Amino acid sequence: MPLDGKGETAAAALAGRHPGLRAKKFMLTACGLLSVGLGTVGIFLPLLPTTPFLLLAAACFFRSSERLYNWLIAHKRFGRMIRQYREHHAISRRARLATLSLLWGTLAFSGLVALEAPWARILLLAVGIGVSLHLLRMKTLK
Repeated sequence: MPLDGKGETAAAALAGRHPGLRAKKFMLTACGLLSVGLGTVGIFLPLLPTTPFLLLAAACFFRSSERLYNWLIAHKRFGRMIRQYREHHAISRRARLATLSLLWGTLAFSGLVALEAPWARILLLAVGIGVSLHLLRMKTLK
């Protein structure tokens, strides 16, 4: 609904009068876009977690851009997972199994083939245990 005769909406007028609000929305949008990028890379690099980045992106977009938030929630690949987590704090059995398989397969390869330093192997093991515990504590969607 226009606020004045120029067709300016209330949100646009408020942002125009409060440059700090525009800067905050810009930073949140930039953080959300970066998170989507990192989450996408995480699909191909299992040590980089996809879901937390996508959840962060959804939270940033929710506060900064209705258009980007709706795009992410309706996304063909990411939307369902984000909605399930936000609404039910749950994960499907298939997603849990796939995540744990990829996680431990990548950790095993990295720890046994790619890394020689004992401290790095211990760090990978700790990360794997932490992520696994988090996934196993989540509710399972039927």
